Amino acid sequence: MRREELVDLNAFLVVAEEESFTRAAAKLGTSQSALSYTIRRLEERLGVRLLVRTTRRVAPTEAGERLLKTLGPALDDIAVEIASISEFRDKPAGNIRITSSEHAARSILWPTFKRLLPDYPDIHVELVVESGFSDIVAERFDAGVRLGESIAKDMVAVRIGPDLRMAVVGTPGYFAGRKKPETPHDLSHHACLNLRLATAGGIYAWEFEKDGRELRVKVDGQYAFNNARMIVDACLDGFGLCSMPEDMVAEHVASGMLVRVLRDWCPSFAGYHLYYPSRRQPSAAFALIVKALRHGADATAASSDVPKRS
Repeated sequence: MRREELVDLNAFLVVAEEESFTRAAAKLGTSQSALSYTIRRLEERLGVRLLVRTTRRVAPTEAGERLLKTLGPALDDIAVEIASISEFRDKPAGNIRITSSEHAARSILWPTFKRLLPDYPDIHVELVVESGFSDIVAERFDAGVRLGESIAKDMVAVRIGPDLRMAVVGTPGYFAGRKKPETPHDLSHHACLNLRLATAGGIYAWEFEKDGRELRVKVDGQYAFNNARMIVDACLDGFGLCSMPEDMVAEHVASGMLVRVLRDWCPSFAGYHLYYPSRRQPSAAFALIVKALRHGADATAASSDVPKRS
């Protein structure tokens, strides 16, 4: 493949990702007219149209979509190999993109990064916080962080945090004049603060287990949020009960601002794992981050070995 052909393919990939010639040109450091010429040259060479302009964006054609499916991973492999050259430097270097939930990002990733990365100024980390699941291959992430039970079997999973446990809590004022729930079924008599998940737009069903009996309870309440910290704030304001990872509310429980209930129905479960494609060849920078995040002596495990809650 000639050098200009690789340049043209990279230009097509950036335009398709940005869905705009203007944004792609800015990202590539070239003019919009020069970029348009590059795409036309590529389309003429291949003999097919790859992109079509709509009223709001630039979208790939069917042929363009097919090319993207192979082009993105191929260029990612090239980028990984180039990044691996950093192993010959005095210190690891490169760009790392990770997708994570907010709780994992705040409780595990950021505390590790702020301790580790000042010593490695040539490692650049982009942390994308989202509640839904991203296709880390299609979205060109180096890795993702989710609960161990949620990871696909074709991924390598590395444990990066301890077991977690949920806590159902409410304020003393909320419980004034109300009977505290003794079983999950009693939640039907309480106002509960719901969490809307990005995946499929569903409401999270509160999960409980006791003596081998598992329950998933869809609770009712006036309010629903798509952000866990907002739910805790609403709970502290006395608007209902919430079910959150216990570390998010432990300080409020210890101070007496929140009262915990149904403790015996909330066992621990597998915590957060960093996951990435098994075919990935880790760069020195990525390997350093994995090592820093690794939790426990037996942290590394294929996702098929990750314990499930359901």
